[in-house]
Amino acid sequence: MEFDILTLFPGIFTGPLDESILKRARETGLVQIRVHNLRDFTHDKHRVVDDRPYGGGPGMLMKPEPIFEAVEKLQRPESCVVLMTPQGKPFTQAQAGLFAGKPHLIIICGHYEGVDERVREALVDEEISIGDYVLTNGALAAAVVVDAVTRLLPGAIGHEQSAADDSFATGMLEGPQYTRPPEFRGMKVPDVLLSGDHGAVEKWRVNEARERTRQRRPDLLEGKQT
Repeated sequence: MEFDILTLFPGIFTGPLDESILKRARETGLVQIRVHNLRDFTHDKHRVVDDRPYGGGPGMLMKPEPIFEAVEKLQRPESCVVLMTPQGKPFTQAQAGLFAGKPHLIIICGHYEGVDERVREALVDEEISIGDYVLTNGALAAAVVVDAVTRLLPGAIGHEQSAADDSFATGMLEGPQYTRPPEFRGMKVPDVLLSGDHGAVEKWRVNEARERTRQRRPDLLEGKQT
């Protein structure tokens, strides 16, 4: 799978893309991630990428020309163009799964007060927000999307079942997990997990996941039989 990320702050990606699962996925060729500075697609002396909005108002808008030039240079018939913006639809595990099925994502990182509306109208296939808050720019949000999508690719993580059991993958939050020692500072691992009864363990995990979801994210259970 390939990612092309368009940003005004490519340095933000130094680190997140070079550690852990993303590092391994890149080294093995499972993914290719290229970060492009939008200023490289300008043609004026000062490499201007923003301007004041027509009609007035605070802040600056990203100009359409560099974005159009970058996307048109990178785009292929199979490409999906994604704009990171607080106005986008919420990013979910299901959406990450859909993106994981795409061969090529072009991710535009919004900055300032956003992008010229013509970018949305002519170039963008999906508008995505990672939460109901505003970041300084869309680069960190783009890194989140790349991470969430990459770990769903076959071969990205050590145990394929890990992704299938993640929070949200089952429609619920993941339940509590324990490892050695069996007792720590008076806190004991539940007996069922030490019993060796795989059926009982699975039933316990499902019940605990449902209860944790009911307490913390009851919205995820709406419309489901509990």
